[in-house]
Amino acid sequence: MSRAPVVSGVDADLAYAAAQRVVQTHQRLVEFLRAGQTLGQIDTFVAKTLADLACRSCFLGYRVGRLPPFPSHACLSVNDCVVHGTAGSCTRPMRPGDVLKIDIGVIHRGWVGDAAWTYVFEDYPSDDVKRLMQCGKESLRRGVEELHPANTYLAWARTVQGYVEGECGFHLIRGLGGHGYGRWDDKRKKGLHEPPYLANVVPTYSGEWPDALVMCAPGTVLAAEPMIAIGTGEVRQKAKEWPVYTADGSTAVHYEHDVMITESGPRVLSEGMENLPDVVG
Repeated sequence: MSRAPVVSGVDADLAYAAAQRVVQTHQRLVEFLRAGQTLGQIDTFVAKTLADLACRSCFLGYRVGRLPPFPSHACLSVNDCVVHGTAGSCTRPMRPGDVLKIDIGVIHRGWVGDAAWTYVFEDYPSDDVKRLMQCGKESLRRGVEELHPANTYLAWARTVQGYVEGECGFHLIRGLGGHGYGRWDDKRKKGLHEPPYLANVVPTYSGEWPDALVMCAPGTVLAAEPMIAIGTGEVRQKAKEWPVYTADGSTAVHYEHDVMITESGPRVLSEGMENLPDVVG
């Protein structure tokens, strides 16, 4: 296990400022989004907004493993696309009832901010999607409460999984989870994904999730992010392509907060995201 960065003092203020740039971008987006727009137009709006807020995307050009550099300023994932949708992953205009996950990562004064929310154009396409969105937001709220120094990271997963799968009957996406983050290293292009890994489901065998029994250390900053689908927790992804889709084509949602663990409990750095509307346009 690698050691998670520990944040305090001025860095804590910078982490908050970066997270708030993400919140402000989402707040502007909800006034902009309309059915009929393309993902390319939405991504261009994100780029212009980030520049206006004196920050830039930490997703654009980002590389993981054998995947190509990420080609967009934001992750834009439609309907059965769970995460990592690019501006070119869906070329048709957005339609009423489309479910769009917008994940925005920024670099501001040397710090990363990374938070996502889910929107539906004009109206919910079904009662199941409405329930799914409510479940996603509530699972994030309940899970964040568990991120305090008296707990291990396993408490997060138990709470989130117990609510999503036990109470709501939906499915957390397997193989995807949250992560630590920190100060951006422009030379090495690092800082977006740092320890610890924050799984959304309880491990099924010893060693599956090494960070599960690590205590929530004060000063750790986390991107906590449940990803939930109606029909399955399994995914499909083409080789050397970014977007991740549900295996059965069912709709998915994605909600993500930036959280700092403090001596007294969790501090949501991306506060304000929870006030964003479900329905846009």
